[in-house]
Amino acid sequence: MSVPGFDVAVVGGGLHGLSAALHLARAGRRTVVLERAWVGRHASSATAAGVRTLGRDLAEVPISLEAMEMWHRIEALVGDDCGFHADGQIRVAEFDRHWPDLLEREARMRALGYTHEELIDAAELRRLAPALSPHCVGALVARRDGAADPHRTIVAFRRSCEAAGVTIIEGCGLDAVERQGPDWLLRSGTRRFVASAVVNAGGAWAGRLAALFGDEIELGMKASMMIVTERLAPFIDPVVSVVGRALSFKQSDQGTLVIGGGLQGVADLDRQSSSVDFANLAKGARAAVDLFPLVGDVRIARSWTGIEAKTRDLLPVIGASPNQPGLFHAFGFSGHGFQLVPVVGAILSDLIVEGGTQRQIAGFMPERLMAKRAAA
Repeated sequence: MSVPGFDVAVVGGGLHGLSAALHLARAGRRTVVLERAWVGRHASSATAAGVRTLGRDLAEVPISLEAMEMWHRIEALVGDDCGFHADGQIRVAEFDRHWPDLLEREARMRALGYTHEELIDAAELRRLAPALSPHCVGALVARRDGAADPHRTIVAFRRSCEAAGVTIIEGCGLDAVERQGPDWLLRSGTRRFVASAVVNAGGAWAGRLAALFGDEIELGMKASMMIVTERLAPFIDPVVSVVGRALSFKQSDQGTLVIGGGLQGVADLDRQSSSVDFANLAKGARAAVDLFPLVGDVRIARSWTGIEAKTRDLLPVIGASPNQPGLFHAFGFSGHGFQLVPVVGAILSDLIVEGGTQRQIAGFMPERLMAKRAAA
């Protein structure tokens, strides 16, 4: 039986895996995506799809700003606007005691030369979000931020991958790996694949995948919950978060409210399933009503949670394995990876095709989460 050979095998068919495959295929690499379930099954389809530079960790700011430029021309990349609307993102100070947090953040960003986060007073906040409770005192805003449609985004990246010649194989989980000369032999049940390079984009399962190759990378998981309500007449354009509370609040094109913010449900990696903790979810509903009193009687249509990877420093793992030539990691986005999707694919293409990247990824190296080996 002949074994299919590829230049690159991407393990994991979420958005980061698809982005990597797309950039690699367009760089001339024969690329296969191996997905255990189906494309976009877990975090990519459970996300609130915020396209956010606001409040990023300083290590992420350079690639986040580049990703934002890519989002503003996303149709040129994947043939669809992905439902992206740049109506801004706002981080609200509810009370005077919250104002110093925003002042400090804005001052720090300005000192580093960044101007995309803007401090606004209560009057400008009312203009941008008139439905907000009058007790709110001000905010930070990133006016070019926004949100997209996660399902349209998954479809657009998949179609673009297929058009670029990427082979996508679903229902194909990785069981074992071994070296075959300079290449990797990947086993999935009775199927075999050979690839010169492998991208580990396995999301919450990426730590287990890394271990198959001999990379022991510390990794946790999240099960962030979401609420969607019945449809309402349009009343809010920006995405709203708030200092000191777990809340992300936006209104979709269909009029539904999409409410999240990182409140956690329960996840089981072995069963590949997660469930909603309704007592915890109620905190998000309470925060939404406190900030937007007019939604107090709005009915919840559904809620859900998805499984995603979380690192201890909440920064992603993006980079080459320090132990295994030809292995590259891209996971651990800790609940804020959606906006980075276009640029992460470009980074992986740099690393594999060019042997390095000019983009600033020093803070994302896998070594920081790997136990130091004892000296021989």
